Amino acid sequence: MSSSSEQAIPLIRRVNQRTVLAVVAGAAGPVTGSSLMAATGLTRATVHAVCNDLIRLGWVDELAPKREVGTNLGRPSRWFQFNERAGYVLGGDIGAHSTTLVLADLRGTTLASERVPTDIHQPLADQARQTQQAVRQVATTADVHVDDLLAVATGFASRVDLSGNIASEDEYAQASYEARRRALAKLTGLTVLVENDANLAALGERWRGAAQGVDNLAVLLAGERMGAGLIESGRLLHGGQGGAGEMAFLDWVEGVGNADGIALLARTWAADAIENHIETTLAEAHGTPPTVTAERVFDAAADGDPVAQGILDRLTTRLARIIAILGTAFNPDLVVIAGAVSTSAGALLAGINEQLPTLTATPPRAAVSTLGESIVSIGAVKHALDFVHDNALDIPLTQDQ
Repeated sequence: MSSSSEQAIPLIRRVNQRTVLAVVAGAAGPVTGSSLMAATGLTRATVHAVCNDLIRLGWVDELAPKREVGTNLGRPSRWFQFNERAGYVLGGDIGAHSTTLVLADLRGTTLASERVPTDIHQPLADQARQTQQAVRQVATTADVHVDDLLAVATGFASRVDLSGNIASEDEYAQASYEARRRALAKLTGLTVLVENDANLAALGERWRGAAQGVDNLAVLLAGERMGAGLIESGRLLHGGQGGAGEMAFLDWVEGVGNADGIALLARTWAADAIENHIETTLAEAHGTPPTVTAERVFDAAADGDPVAQGILDRLTTRLARIIAILGTAFNPDLVVIAGAVSTSAGALLAGINEQLPTLTATPPRAAVSTLGESIVSIGAVKHALDFVHDNALDIPLTQDQ
């Protein structure tokens, strides 16, 4: 045998391992050697040899042999299933005022979640300790050891380039994000995968939300500030400096004027009406001056308050313009309104979808997210899972199988 052939064998074996593992991990349940042969085109001997490798590595479990349904002849089949507890992943949403963590198994099933408030003006060491304590707490709740984490991914409300560099215009936020990322890395011993929060929202929505199966997608985080995650042909768009989907250009869009989000505008416009002594049930809010939440505005509109209904009309027109811009510039099939206001934003959909054909020649369909405030963390879990699946054969498993 030539030296080149000898060198090719390990590579071929590795390719076969990746191929078989992808099929086993993607299956809804246990699979047989025969089904793996059909899915991969490999011989029975190769499939069984590769499965033995994956069992030894800890990625695959073998179940008791049994005959497949409808067969009575021959030996019982070997059955294999993905070891979803071979390790775990942690997804995070690190914002200026809070950190949300979700711990999941290798099928993405959430085992525990934790949310802690953060003040970006408090000492960085305190923020780092809070973040590490949150990780310990979420691991304890899930009955998982921190050493069993295989990947950590988190989102930031700032530009993040393909090299993982964070670029926030707010120096306090920048320092806070970096401190909390370092704290995660130090505690877990892992390189922390980082992404823009809207990009992770897009990954999460396409994985588990209203955009499943949609390859051309924009997800609009629309709570306090507007930001978009863009997926084209199933691939996240980043831009050269991580700026794809940034919405600062809205400052120059007629009828919009800034990147303020739904919740912020609802509160601001409600406060303006109260300050100007316009008759409205919104003035019944408590406090001096009265504090009106975005949810209260939407509830009042549903109850027929004309001022609240006017605010929703303004929000509808504003969002229709923003979504029309995305429809013209990026031509997604679907734009999902996401974030803390997504449940309430359903009241705006009919008006938005009605206006879109008058604003762009390529109107997308508008929908609201089904993932609520966890959307970024869910996307971070997906990002971490993708890393594990892409690099499984290079990741040592530390727990007993």
